[in-house]
Amino acid sequence: MSNGPETGGETGGDRADRNFVELLQGARVAVTGVQVLFAFLLTVPFSPGFTRLDAFDRRLFFVALVSAAIASICYIAPAAQHRVLFRQGLKETLVRRSNFYGIAGALALAVSMTAATMLVVDYLFDSTIGVLTAAIVALLAVWTWFAQPALDRSKAPEREPSDEGRG
Repeated sequence: MSNGPETGGETGGDRADRNFVELLQGARVAVTGVQVLFAFLLTVPFSPGFTRLDAFDRRLFFVALVSAAIASICYIAPAAQHRVLFRQGLKETLVRRSNFYGIAGALALAVSMTAATMLVVDYLFDSTIGVLTAAIVALLAVWTWFAQPALDRSKAPEREPSDEGRG
């Protein structure tokens, strides 16, 4: 990692700091929703209606619960690792790792939201409406969170490393 002057007077360390702050800001947006979903899912088995779920719905609940836990872990990991790695000169490594955790957390959140939506709609209506609704939720998450930005990224001109995190 270079600490010398780069484009716009920003050093490599400055860029890593800025990128890390941007990653944490993005995680703050998602972590609240993940924690609310996770907390709600933790209470569901203690409600009277849970005993009426069939084996398929219990497995669906398991997927929603575990994927919400994984999403929560992924979104909290950058802040926890920052505390452990503080002043170790590994900010660029932390930025790359945090970006990976953000993507993994979003994927786990999409799985949890899809499974939870399917569980509730299946319980309220029937399996066909549940599967259709879950498919729409999954497709919307995949498109807005992954496919659309990947398409934009593939069309974008090559950028210098100093431009990472901008735009």
